[in-house]
Order: sequence, then C-alpha cells, then structure tokens
Amino acid sequence: MSELTHFDADGAARMVDVGHKDSTRRRAVAEGVIRMRMETLRLIETGGHTKGDVFGVARIAAIMGAKRTAELVPLCHPLPLSRVDIALEPVPEAPGVRCTATVETKGPTGVEMEALCAVQVALLTIYDMCKAVDRGMVIAEVQLLEKAGGRSGHWQREP
Repeated sequence: MSELTHFDADGAARMVDVGHKDSTRRRAVAEGVIRMRMETLRLIETGGHTKGDVFGVARIAAIMGAKRTAELVPLCHPLPLSRVDIALEPVPEAPGVRCTATVETKGPTGVEMEALCAVQVALLTIYDMCKAVDRGMVIAEVQLLEKAGGRSGHWQREP
C-alpha cells in the first residue's frame, strides 16, 4: 500500500469510492484475548456467573457488532454480511478468553473492520458481564489474522 485511501488530495477525510470495484467473495478473520483472574475464568466456564451464559451473550453481541460496524467506524461502508462466525475459547495459560471472528460477504470492499469490530464487541461484553468480580481484566492482541478476496488478494499474518 502506497497511500492512505481515506484522505483526498487536500488531506480531508473521505469515504473511499468503491462503486467501480467488482463484487467478489471477501473473508476476514480476526482475534483478540481478554485476560482475567483464574477465578473469573472458572466462573465463566462453570456457568456460575449470576449474569448467565457469558459466552452466549458475547457471541450474539459480536454478531451485532459486525453487522453495525459502519455505524461505529465513520468511513466504513455498510455491507450485507453473508456469514459471521464467532469462536470463544478459554485460555487457561493466560488466563483468559480468546475470541476469533470470521466474517464473509460478497461485495466491492473487504470485511476486515467487521471482523475486528466483532472481536472487540465480544471482549467488551465479557468485560461488562464480569466486571463486578474482576475489574482488572485486560483486552489485548486484537489483530487481523487473514483476509481473502478483492484486488489485493490473500493476506495472512506471519506466525
């Protein structure tokens, strides 16, 4: 990439024109973790949290976050998403929870922002549901793992 596409020649912010681009299948995968005390992770895993199914609520929140990305990130295009898959897994060695979001569409622009937004919203929801027992949780390592489709083709983060 040689230029920042969200700025015009005068440096003003703009929404990128994607009207001339072909609609192709696009996919993005992002992940992030929320670190917490082991006692908090055990509450989530055993279903002992008084607010209910933490993973279930976080999964729905992530899907909603992906669908509403254009309302949250000013220069994103609203996209019809064809798939949002959210995986939440305990990470005892952290301790914490890893969220992985896979988002797909067929359109003129990619879904990287939707995947990243889904991860953030899932992790924020876990924070919200567990903050009464653990205010020291940390959301970290939110990153794009892979994107496919479009003119720039396939990209994958190096391990």
